[in-house]
Amino acid sequence: MEPFKTFAAVGVPIDIANCDTDQIIPARFLRRTKTDPDYPRFLMHDLRFNSDGSEKNFIYNHAPYCDAKIIVTDINWGCGSSRENAVGVLVANGIRAVIAPSFGDIHYNNCIKNAVLPIQLSSDDCETLRRQLHEGPGGEIAIDLETQSLTGPDQSAYTFEIDAFDKHRLLNGLDDVQVTMEFDERISAFEAEHQARHDWAF
Repeated sequence: MEPFKTFAAVGVPIDIANCDTDQIIPARFLRRTKTDPDYPRFLMHDLRFNSDGSEKNFIYNHAPYCDAKIIVTDINWGCGSSRENAVGVLVANGIRAVIAPSFGDIHYNNCIKNAVLPIQLSSDDCETLRRQLHEGPGGEIAIDLETQSLTGPDQSAYTFEIDAFDKHRLLNGLDDVQVTMEFDERISAFEAEHQARHDWAF
């Protein structure tokens, strides 16, 4: 995975409370692979497109928001089913962080596993950031994971909490396999000792 250290990008305000994983990527697209050239279009597809494929008047369809790499949203982002595709489609669009007052638990963990930083701020702070992004299209948010801080479009500073292990994974770009491989030397030493003590089994 790509490590997450510092990141600055245009933010897009998504004013939807309880945005579930079926809104993030509708179920009918779950069998499509990430190599599909249309995969990025599946993000919030039914909110963005009509049945004939034409665009709806949805904020993510309009410049400069269509180039945003940070989402600021409302409570309970990513609730509903556990589909990891809901994070895969964020990655396909270059989204590196989602800022919300709360997240669906499984979706939060899926974000961590796919190098998307889920940041929890208060409802008031998220509302403030969304308002600033509405009032100033193209406004940027800067994030520093090491210091657990972010800077809003008006240069106001915020801090956020994150589990130490999750932070370690993101800073070092470690997926599940790579986390295990961090203990490769200790695993090899254990295997050698085990074989020496139980040579009759080998």
